[in-house]
Amino acid sequence: MDAITASGLSKRYGATLAVDDIAFAVPAGQTVGLLGGNGAGKTTTIAMLLGLLIPTAGSIRVLGHDMARSRFSALARMNFSSPYVALPQRLSVAENLRVYCHLYDVRHGEQRIAELADELDLTDLLDRPAGQLSAGQKTRVALAKALINRPEVLLLDEPTASLDPDIGDLVRSWLERYRADSGCTILLASHNMAEVERLCSHVLMMKHGRIVDRGSPSDLLSRYGRDDLEEVFLDIARDRPREVAE
Repeated sequence: MDAITASGLSKRYGATLAVDDIAFAVPAGQTVGLLGGNGAGKTTTIAMLLGLLIPTAGSIRVLGHDMARSRFSALARMNFSSPYVALPQRLSVAENLRVYCHLYDVRHGEQRIAELADELDLTDLLDRPAGQLSAGQKTRVALAKALINRPEVLLLDEPTASLDPDIGDLVRSWLERYRADSGCTILLASHNMAEVERLCSHVLMMKHGRIVDRGSPSDLLSRYGRDDLEEVFLDIARDRPREVAE
């Protein structure tokens, strides 16, 4: 069963085609990577999956719901994290998380906040205004916000951006445990290729709004004759002929 399906998905801004007729599926309970350079169409694709942008063409289904007709039924069971989307700066970390507890109708919200604060090392930050956090701290708070409702589908845009290697590893381990324990489906956009190799069972490679290659990390490494996904990424980004890579 697929938790996310997109078919014939396109998004046009005037003369610019940001996403160009893509189709993909994310199987339930798996982590799939959405990769590509800046401007490849990843963020636009995620925004359409969330219902924040209306596709120019195509269809999206999430958890069995058509996002054009019943997106709110799906959104209650989803969440999203990006360190580039700022939370209200004057509210404390705890106040921000309480807002999302109310929005998602989370039962025992204070208990849930305490659990996430403990697991993501936020306890000492709960009373601090969000505007006074470091970049790494904001990234962890954004992830806590995304997990507040125990989502069945989690869309992650650079979830470990600005984190030091130690905290980044802890967050990746936590995401692995959360997916294994809950059966959550994760779509991960990341420029950290080691992270993608560790977390993802399948990868979608985007360029100029199109999916130009896909497969498991091991399949892509074999196809391009490379030892790591960063080299595969560079081959695609720089249009290096595959026979050169091999």
